[in-house]
Amino acid sequence: MTAHDHEAASAFATDLGAFVTQSPSSFHAVATVSRTLLEAGYTELHEAESWDGITTGSRYFVRRDGSIIAFDVPTGTTGTTPLRIFGAHTDSPALKLKPKSSISSHGFNQVGVEVYGGALFNSFLDRDLKLAGRMVLASGEEVLVHTGPYLRVPQLAVHLDRAVNRDGLKLDPQKHLQPITGLAGGDDHDVLADLAEIAGVNPKDIAGYDIVTVDAQEPQLIGARKEFLASARLDNLLSTFAGMRAMAELESIEDAPIALFVANDHEEVGSASRSGAAGPFLEDVLARLYTALGASDEGRRRALSRSIVVSSDVGHSIHPNYAERHDPANQPVAGKGPILKINADQRYATDARGAAFWARACTHAGVEYQEFVSNNAMPCGSTIGPITATRLGMTTVDVGVPLLSMHSCRELTAVTDPYDLYRAARAVLSPEVPTGF
Repeated sequence: MTAHDHEAASAFATDLGAFVTQSPSSFHAVATVSRTLLEAGYTELHEAESWDGITTGSRYFVRRDGSIIAFDVPTGTTGTTPLRIFGAHTDSPALKLKPKSSISSHGFNQVGVEVYGGALFNSFLDRDLKLAGRMVLASGEEVLVHTGPYLRVPQLAVHLDRAVNRDGLKLDPQKHLQPITGLAGGDDHDVLADLAEIAGVNPKDIAGYDIVTVDAQEPQLIGARKEFLASARLDNLLSTFAGMRAMAELESIEDAPIALFVANDHEEVGSASRSGAAGPFLEDVLARLYTALGASDEGRRRALSRSIVVSSDVGHSIHPNYAERHDPANQPVAGKGPILKINADQRYATDARGAAFWARACTHAGVEYQEFVSNNAMPCGSTIGPITATRLGMTTVDVGVPLLSMHSCRELTAVTDPYDLYRAARAVLSPEVPTGF
């Protein structure tokens, strides 16, 4: 990278940090993406309304809970025009508020939480946390809310656990992860009342809520030369931000493929929900889009056969203190570019055709990439990629950015990698990069 590129990468990382701050929950992330797309000239569609007004030469987006899909329909689009899809997810591991969440014990006010996703338990200890998410009122109105620093999970002092540094930390999520919010006394401990006051609603009107914890510390560039971005929710707001920016800056070109960006909720818990990748959201949107374009069922299937999905999620940088946990030959390093994720058991959807397309996109963008495969003794996780490929039958490739501290309350990325992913995302959506099939 040139000095100019490093400056651009640092600016992009700073903007990513601001996006994370604006998006403390999946619902906030969708609201933030929606505002950006509206400013870029996109029109919002609503699932309960007719989509007969979709026209070529226009751009649209649609939301479903904590998920969002945006697409550009170029002039010249027909019922057999293929898609270029860049996919991500909006959720992150967290502690989620339970019903009857306001509790007290031994002189402290606490909140009852359950673990959401594969959280790294110890990373939630001794961090100032805030609450964020949505409340649904009895009227059906949905209200977004977030607090400032509100709660903390204090670790047991070493004097009371003398063996912790020898035997390791053992946490029972029911007993040891319940945060404290204050000192008990009186009858004013009511988490929902506090959230209602912040949101400006009557607590008696709250009929349902989806509220999670998130690190209250602002994202920050750190390191001897500010080489890193430390932040909550990089998994996977990093990819969401890259895809959003690529779509907002997309140049619509006549007769180009349909460019589409999807950011699903609930990836961290398996994607099996109405707004997750295993649900019908993307399939519903594509069916309605192609119907509006006058496509027959055969025409839509022909289009999908020539389409491609790039599923972008974070991956593992080699850890300098645990190098033996990684494959000895394939060791991506933070700061050396995005990664192509490969798994023989199809936990990642990458195949040879998808890998070749990714290589062409990166070459077009002037971006170097690395290959990631897990150590055989440590099976990898999965992404929305295999799920999307299974539902829709499109060629799919899994990519991402190498992180340290994945699934921690606060993760770490090299500042250059998100910028390179964004540049690659722009190439993925560009008709100048052929799919090759």
